[in-house]
Amino acid sequence: MTAPAVAQMAGLEALIPEGQGSVAGRIIQLVALLTVLAVAPGLLVMVTSFTRFVVALSFLRSGLGLQSTPANLILISLSLFMTFFVMGPTFDRAWQSGLQPLIENRITEEEAFAAIAEPFREFMLAQVREKDLRLFEDLARNGPGGPQEGAPAEAAPAAGDDAVELRILVPAFMISELRRGFEIGFLIVLPFLVIDMIVATLTMSMGMMMLPPTVISLPFKILFFVLIDGWNMLIGGLVRSYV
Repeated sequence: MTAPAVAQMAGLEALIPEGQGSVAGRIIQLVALLTVLAVAPGLLVMVTSFTRFVVALSFLRSGLGLQSTPANLILISLSLFMTFFVMGPTFDRAWQSGLQPLIENRITEEEAFAAIAEPFREFMLAQVREKDLRLFEDLARNGPGGPQEGAPAEAAPAAGDDAVELRILVPAFMISELRRGFEIGFLIVLPFLVIDMIVATLTMSMGMMMLPPTVISLPFKILFFVLIDGWNMLIGGLVRSYV
């Protein structure tokens, strides 16, 4: 009375989330999504204010003459929370306009990517230097990533134009952030350098040749930084540099 058993195999359509395109296309989209999630820390560095913060704090530690205080974990954690504070409105716009509608299946992946990238594009355009943007626009037109030989040259978009490609905007934004981070680092290191020079001059004049000047200048630099409320001044100045 029993019927022959037939092996049944579940189709890939039952395993892949619903969406537009074929099963192979959906698999490629999932692989691309996992790849983006894997490089998320790098994306945080590239398109946010993290670079400027961590460079400035690294200059502070070097200026004080401390090798491991504050620890790298402390500096990176502080830079991360400052980044979340500055980028909060941008993150909120990206969530409300792109990621949340995508989760609710109200928009497609292509529309979500454009909606998520737009707030970050506006933030980078507001901070990037004109000179750096022009540099990568010229490289894109004439360099290895530009048009092939004999192809008609396209007009370059103006700085501040929404048509600026991310492959041009992101590296231009990064070198702009590095430049500003080094400028802030110079202002941080300068007063500590003056203290080192004064202490070195005094130790040389007193004939203490064998005593390293940094041994004496270190407590004075820490005391100077604490008396002027340096952490408050530095963090406040870094955050206000994005206003």
